Amino acid sequence: MNTPDSIAPVPMLDVNRQNGPLSAQFERAIGEVARSGAFVHGPACQRFEDQMAAYCGVAHAIGCASGSDALLLALMALEVGPGDEVILPSFTFFATAGAVWRLGARPVFADILPETFNIDPADVARKITPATKAVLPVHLFGQCADMEALRAACGDLPIIEDAAQAIGAEYRGVKAGALGLAGCFSFYPTKNLGAWGDAGLVTTGDAVLAAKLRVLRDHGQQPRYHHSLVGLNSRLDAVQAAVLSVKLAHLDGYAAARDRHARRYAAQFARLGIDRQLLLPRVDERCACVWNQFTVRVTGGRRDELLKWLSDRKIGAAVYYPVPLHLQSCFAALGYRRGDLPASEQAADDVLSLPIYGEMTAAEQDRVIAALAEFCGAAKPAARAA
Repeated sequence: MNTPDSIAPVPMLDVNRQNGPLSAQFERAIGEVARSGAFVHGPACQRFEDQMAAYCGVAHAIGCASGSDALLLALMALEVGPGDEVILPSFTFFATAGAVWRLGARPVFADILPETFNIDPADVARKITPATKAVLPVHLFGQCADMEALRAACGDLPIIEDAAQAIGAEYRGVKAGALGLAGCFSFYPTKNLGAWGDAGLVTTGDAVLAAKLRVLRDHGQQPRYHHSLVGLNSRLDAVQAAVLSVKLAHLDGYAAARDRHARRYAAQFARLGIDRQLLLPRVDERCACVWNQFTVRVTGGRRDELLKWLSDRKIGAAVYYPVPLHLQSCFAALGYRRGDLPASEQAADDVLSLPIYGEMTAAEQDRVIAALAEFCGAAKPAARAA
C-alpha cells in the first residue's frame, strides 16, 4: 500500500525532462560557441534571431537579455516617457506594468474578459485619452488577446504584444509576435521555449523600429563608442541563443503535447461532472492556444482549500496571479481601489493553474484528475484509455 511519503510528487513543471533528451545537441551547440569565442552578438545569436523571425512570420527579431527588457526596449523605441500613458491589463505578471513605470509613464489598467483572462477591448476603448502612447495587451496563459477588437479600439495607436507566455500561439492563423507593431518574448526556463537562464527577444515587421531596437539594446551606440541614444546593456547571451536554437526545432511538438493534456483535462472534468466546480478556460475559436498554463476557476471560494488539498497529495499547482496589479502597493499612488476592475479581482480570487507541461506522464495526469474528482465529491475516473 502506498503511503503519502512513498508517492512520487507530480511537479507543476520539470524542466529537466525536456532538456535531458537534448543533452547531446546542447553539448554540440555550446561547443561551437566555445570554439568561436563569440559570446555576445555572435553567430549563435544571429542564427536564433533569424530562426525566430521565420517562425513568427516577421522580418526582424532582436534578441535581448530578458522578457522584461524586451518590454522595456519596445517602449523605449516608441519614446514612451513622463506624461505618457500605456494601457495594459491588471491581471498579468508584474513585468508588463513595471516596464511602463520604469520609464516614468503611467500604467493605465484595463479589465479582462472573464472567459479568456485577456484584456477587454471595450475597456481599453473607454480608457484611451490624448495622453495614451501605446496599448500593451498580454497573450495570457498561451492564448492571444482579441486583436481584431483591439485594433478597432486603438485606431492608430501602436500595439505592443506581451507574448511572453504565448510563443507559437495564433490568432486567425497569424502567430503571436506578428499581430502588433512589435512582440515581446521571454525565454525564462519555465516558458514553453525555455533557456537555461534569462533571455528575451522583440519581433517586428518595421525596419526602422528594428534598427532602433538594435541600437538601444547595446547602450545606444552605433558605431561603437558613438551614442545617439541612451540605451541598455541588454544583449542576448550566445550560450542561451544556442540552447534556444536547439529547442526551437521541437517547440511545436511541445505545444501539441500540452494541447493533448488540455483536451483530456476538459473531457474528464466534463465526464465527471466537476466542470461546474472547476470552470474551464475557454479558447476563442479564432485562436490556437499553446497552454503555457491550464488555469481553472474554483467556484464557491474554495480555491485555497483546493490548493492545500493538492499540496497534501504532493501534486503541484499554482496561483497566477493572487493580487492584480492595480492593487499592488507599489502602484498605490495611481489611486486604484478594490472594485475598480471587478473581473480582474474575481479572477485573482478564483484561479488555479494545474500541471500541463508536455513531458507530463499519463499516470501523473490521472493522479491530478483523481485528486480533483475526490475534492469535488465525484467518482474517480476510469483508467486512461490507450
